[in-house]
Amino acid sequence: MAGGSEEKQMQLELESVIGFNGHVPSGLISHPDREHLIYPLGCTIIIYNLNRRKQQFLHGHTNNISCFTASKSGKYLASGQVTYMGFKADILMWDYNKRECCGKLTLHKVKVEALAFSPNDKYLVSLGGQDDGSIVLWNVLTKEPICGSPASSLNAGHALTVTFSNNSDDVFITGGNGTLRVWEVDLANRKLRPTECQMGQLKRVVTCLAVAEDDSCFYCGTSTGDVLKINTRTKLLNSYGPQKKKFSLGVTTLRLLKTGEILIGSGDGKLSLCIEPDYKELNRVQLQGAITSITLRGQGHQFFVGTSKAQIYRFNYPEFKQELVASCHSEAINDIAFPFATAELFATCSKNDIRVWHTVSHEELLRITVPNMTCNAIEFMRDGKSIISAWNDGKIRAFTPESGRLLYEIVNAHSMGVTAIATMSNCKRIVSGGGEGQVRVWELGKDSQHLVESMKEHKSAVICIRLRSNNKECVTASSDGTCIIWDLERFVRKQMILDNTLFRCVCYHPEEFQIITSGTDRKIVYWEVFDGSPIRGVEGSMSGSINGMDISDNGSHFVTGGNDKLIKVWDYNDGEVTYVGIGHSGNINQLKISPLSKYIISVSNDGAILCWKYPYPV
Repeated sequence: MAGGSEEKQMQLELESVIGFNGHVPSGLISHPDREHLIYPLGCTIIIYNLNRRKQQFLHGHTNNISCFTASKSGKYLASGQVTYMGFKADILMWDYNKRECCGKLTLHKVKVEALAFSPNDKYLVSLGGQDDGSIVLWNVLTKEPICGSPASSLNAGHALTVTFSNNSDDVFITGGNGTLRVWEVDLANRKLRPTECQMGQLKRVVTCLAVAEDDSCFYCGTSTGDVLKINTRTKLLNSYGPQKKKFSLGVTTLRLLKTGEILIGSGDGKLSLCIEPDYKELNRVQLQGAITSITLRGQGHQFFVGTSKAQIYRFNYPEFKQELVASCHSEAINDIAFPFATAELFATCSKNDIRVWHTVSHEELLRITVPNMTCNAIEFMRDGKSIISAWNDGKIRAFTPESGRLLYEIVNAHSMGVTAIATMSNCKRIVSGGGEGQVRVWELGKDSQHLVESMKEHKSAVICIRLRSNNKECVTASSDGTCIIWDLERFVRKQMILDNTLFRCVCYHPEEFQIITSGTDRKIVYWEVFDGSPIRGVEGSMSGSINGMDISDNGSHFVTGGNDKLIKVWDYNDGEVTYVGIGHSGNINQLKISPLSKYIISVSNDGAILCWKYPYPV
């Protein structure tokens, strides 16, 4: 295989993860040991120790996790994934204490919609997605399927959610689009026997379920924004409400408390503490993003809430005030930057905001928000006094790293948005690239910023700019299939590199006599800076473009990441892969080796930030 033989490749060690997939329904789980929060991100499950603030990871899925659950005892976890049309979607069962996979269950097609364990860890029930439509009962001990059935009747829509009763291993409930059923397990005949719940004229899409402690009744949250109460024994609608003031954008999750009150999360981000029969609000808090998970710690004296905007909040029941436990970008992350000579902090940018993170504790230290705009690139000024950022509205904005205060903005820097940026080591100039293909140099005065020169040779967006250490030369990569080496004293082109690719990334070797490039053709090519001639090329990826590249301070190794979702560490001289990092589930947009070569930080389309241990001693 080109790009390094399989035998020599070793696994890159994942140090920490910043991110939470808030789109998995009830994906945030407080473990019964009360010490850990468990949640999915991409194809990884994260076990987070609340007291020690340490993370552990469960790897095994080949694609995004679509549903996640834990058994009542906490002994087992189960997670289902999505796959592609025509393929089977796996369910992985995990032994929590051993922190390892203990079973792979494969029957459903395309997507696993929902999972639930029976109260005594005897069975696992799984629900297939829209393209599958079946429900399967599994034996937890043998990991074998016991029986299956279509999840809903022919004229009903597909089922979306499943939950077991609290006291019986033989009764579970499914709900979905026009379907609500109570199922009984007939083990002797290996059959699942469903009974439709009678709701009269009421037509609802059931999005979430909660069963009363004594199993006498259960509650269904609906996309209409009301809650149905069903008698488990008679399968009849008992009541529903609120009649008038429904929950905006639907009830997305609900939890019953020992006090008899109900916690209701809605699509507009409101968390409400309600009481029956009319679901009157006793308390209410507005959070960021649709509420997708509510999980109780212990008896519910404390609980955690997860939202679609990748936020995790902690609540104490008596005060009912939120405390942000973890947050991350919920949109694609476009760039990452370290301050000069320190690996303690780094910054990332996305739609609407720039965030500064503490590398070790992965706490968010600062958030700079520019509503409805997308930040394409960021760079710390060498003196550490400002963060320079490139935005899609054509502006270059500079902020202070401590407070996030706007220092200055250069308006109309580029007519089709600013797509790339680099700063000179003397802190006196900025080089920017735009969507229209121009490369511009800006002089930074004490109170003003002015354009020094505009260089027009690229025909398409400038994606990447790298400066030489003496500030007299830079190289720009563009999606027009060219890389240009510029003279920054005379503002003319020195060399043009042409290739049959849309260039996505370029790097100078630290000795600055060679550059390496890559892009949509998946090849990594070494070039001579002096005359722009190609030295050699290696196959960089088996699938998808390479979007990010960075080289170590000593030039012995470089890292790449792209649409194959893999981090690869390369030996520069041999042109071979030595380490591979598996963990991202979205396309990798950018990655950087930290100063002093301690970490590799990679960012992706799904808003995840992964921190890897750099595998070589400095």
